[in-house]
Amino acid sequence: MEEMMPQQEATTTQPAILVWWGNTRFTGKENYNLTQDGQLMQNAIGSLKERVISTLQADTAEITLKALKDKFGEVENKFKELAAEWDATADKLKLAGKVERMKDYLQHTAAVGAIQSFVTSLSDYEDAIKALVEENHNLKAALAKEAEAFATSNTWKETTQAFKDLADKWKQIGYVDKQRNDDLWAKIETAKNTFYERKRQNHEDVNKELLQNLDLKMEMVEKAEKLAASSDWKETTEAFHNLMDEWKKTGRTIHDKNEELWHRFITAKNTFFDKKKAHFDNIQQEQETNLLAKIALAEKAEALKDSTEWTPTAQAFTALMDEWKKIGRVPQDKADEVWNRFIGAKEHFFNAKKHHTETLKVTLQDNYAQKLALVKRAEQLQHSNQWREATDEMVELMDEWKKIGPVPREHNEPIWEQFSKARKKFFERKDANREQRKQIAEKNKAQRIERAHSFVKQLEEEIKDEKERLEDFKNSIQNITPGRKAEELRQHLEKLIAQTESKIQHKLTKLEDAKKQIAQDPEALANDINNEVEEA
Repeated sequence: MEEMMPQQEATTTQPAILVWWGNTRFTGKENYNLTQDGQLMQNAIGSLKERVISTLQADTAEITLKALKDKFGEVENKFKELAAEWDATADKLKLAGKVERMKDYLQHTAAVGAIQSFVTSLSDYEDAIKALVEENHNLKAALAKEAEAFATSNTWKETTQAFKDLADKWKQIGYVDKQRNDDLWAKIETAKNTFYERKRQNHEDVNKELLQNLDLKMEMVEKAEKLAASSDWKETTEAFHNLMDEWKKTGRTIHDKNEELWHRFITAKNTFFDKKKAHFDNIQQEQETNLLAKIALAEKAEALKDSTEWTPTAQAFTALMDEWKKIGRVPQDKADEVWNRFIGAKEHFFNAKKHHTETLKVTLQDNYAQKLALVKRAEQLQHSNQWREATDEMVELMDEWKKIGPVPREHNEPIWEQFSKARKKFFERKDANREQRKQIAEKNKAQRIERAHSFVKQLEEEIKDEKERLEDFKNSIQNITPGRKAEELRQHLEKLIAQTESKIQHKLTKLEDAKKQIAQDPEALANDINNEVEEA
């Protein structure tokens, strides 16, 4: 509770604003002091630095201070919301960004009150988050060790699933600082690449391709079924188009499974687009309904008199006055009554607007502090390689930005450009990462096809050599010199001829299969490489 001491006259050695400050009492005053030139300073508290809150003028000091204390109530509510969310949230790391933003908000907010307890609580939150990060690091280190054990496994299907399960476990663990996170993930990637290279060398038949395509299509179906419930119309529409393109590019799989998966995929897609159509139909109906409203001028003025949308409402009153002047006379006995209703509403609004002007500066500054916190977090996220999590938080930051009101005009463009620049850099890095993986896949595909053609050429040369050797054996058997060992030599040559003919036939079969595979589906030779890149 605040108390106001009786006003005393300023002495010749102390300015009136300081006398007033000395007589003013409010909760948390010990956290602030006032300079002789009227600068209201916040003291250094914990991690908060000393700073200027506002500049007080003798004639408006009480109004400004009241606005600052009223604003502190909003600050306190924001902190209580964070504290309640902290207590109710099992995974505290999800709140790391909000804790950081609240800390930065307290450093810049234009409000005064008992702020020291907030600083203490935030420090406790940061310690708890740090402990959780260490716990996550230990869990991820265990996963990296497990992945290295998988690298030498020969159980291809089970280990493939194990790597996917391991990746899911990794995603569920939560945040670890970038350097250590990248080091552990690099170990998993190395182990995974080693395993898939051995798997590709061991599985070169069609069954492998079918099973790999089955895995890919199952993943696409699961994504589609998750997207079916989304109400992010633009992003989800694009996501479904991308999934459809991926489906078309993915090769065939086991027939009965392919039909089942396609049915699930198209059902999820239709569910989303039917819901999207119904949503936009409702919007159109609401817009048509809104056209039905029509109100008299006095009633419009009375409806606007309590508005806090100051600029547009002032313009609306000007427009109403212009319309009023164009209207003809009214009955004499009602003229004063209607005019008094109209002008009374107008004066009520402009008197409220006059009182609002002094507190507007405080609100604009507080909005600026909130947006500064969002900018700082966006600039931290722009370097993140956790693409999904960082994207979600970037969307969250934009949603919060839209909810925050205007800031002082001189800061509006610079802070927006700073915020947009951080978001743009993150999404450009995300697109570049996707393009890099695509280029690697294309390179591997070309190398695999080249090796296939080299194998065909090698087989053709070997068949040619075997045929020449067969011709030599046949000539030799026709030119055997009669003698004691002639029959033994004949039998030996016939055996060599039979073996050589068998080799030729075997190599011709392999050559025919290789050419048929290249002619029918040259892309299939590189699908195992593409599949691995897509999984990564």
